[in-house]
Formats: sequence, C-alpha cells, structure tokens
Amino acid sequence: MPSKHLSITLAITASVAVAASYLWIDRPVADYFLTIRDGTVYGFFKALTVLGESQWYLAGGLLAWAFYRKRSARASQGGLFLFTSVATSGIAANLLKALLGRARPRLYFHESLYGFDPFHIEYAWLSFPSGHAATALGAATVLVLLFPRFKHLFLVTGFAIAISRIVLTQHYVGDVIAGSLLGALVTALLYRNHFRTSIDAEE
Repeated sequence: MPSKHLSITLAITASVAVAASYLWIDRPVADYFLTIRDGTVYGFFKALTVLGESQWYLAGGLLAWAFYRKRSARASQGGLFLFTSVATSGIAANLLKALLGRARPRLYFHESLYGFDPFHIEYAWLSFPSGHAATALGAATVLVLLFPRFKHLFLVTGFAIAISRIVLTQHYVGDVIAGSLLGALVTALLYRNHFRTSIDAEE
C-alpha cells in the first residue's frame, strides 16, 4: 500500500494532470469519441461500463460478509472491505459532484457549456469526478489486496471500466483520472486503518 508521502505525491500529480486535461485534453478527446458512437469499440465499452455500477460490489460484498461470517474471518472481512470501499468512495464522489458541479460532455455537445458551476444536483452537472471510475478502481484495489495473484487482471479490468466512461462520452478524461485516484486512495486508507490485520491474517 502507498505510504503517506506517496499518497500525497499521487494526489498532487493527479491534480496537475486533471488541470492539464481540463485545459488541453478533455474537449478534443470528447469530440473524437463522439464520432465513433456507433462503432464496434463503442459497443464493447458500452457493455463493459455496466461493471462500473456500484450495486454489484455493494451487494456482493454484503453477501460475502454474511455467508462467510461464521466460516472464514478473512473472507468475511474481505466482503465487508469491498462493500465499505465502494460505498465510501461512492459517497465521496457524489458529494464532490454536487459541490463542484462540472458540466457533463452532453452539455458541451448540445449547449456549448464547458466548466464548473458549483452546487448542482442535476445529472447533467454531475461530471467530476467519475463515480464509475471511483467504483472500478476502488473495487479493483480491494480485489488486488484479497487476491494478489490476479492483480494484473483486476487492474486492467478496472482501468478499462474507467476508460469506458470517456469512450462513451459520459465523462471527460480529467473526471476519470480524479475518480480513479479517489477510489484507489479511499481503498488504501481503509485497508491501512481498518482492514489490514484481518486481510493479511493467515487462516
């Protein structure tokens, strides 16, 4: 798990990347993916993006916690870890979305609106950070910690789900960078402060 200094470095780096993306990358990338909305790539990512919906991990985590509660402490805590990570990162993402009020790409395409207008609750103004990306990277990080043998599979899948939001023009690149970092860091903090002992325990 990243140290405190590494976490700070990652946060600063991501902030710079988000700012640069906002200024120079977000709009041209969104314009490009708007042109392939009916292609094979679009269809693939449209199917994949469903895996970024939080209910799968919330329900799966709770079911694992309940099923293994009297069978395996590590498995039970793993389920609770998954649930807590996705729930916490999701709540944080939603609060930031409403607080910051970034216009989604659809407003840019149809009304030429681009930027932030704080304190919105309308869906079209809830672009930053990406909740799907937070869920995908939060869940992927949990699964890497639980099953390190398959870490490459989980990380590639998590990033692919996050990228799907850009391909589908539901979010900008900067939204996905911020959401991904949010999910990963929330998971890292929960692991370090609450779940490390139970997850690392041998049964």
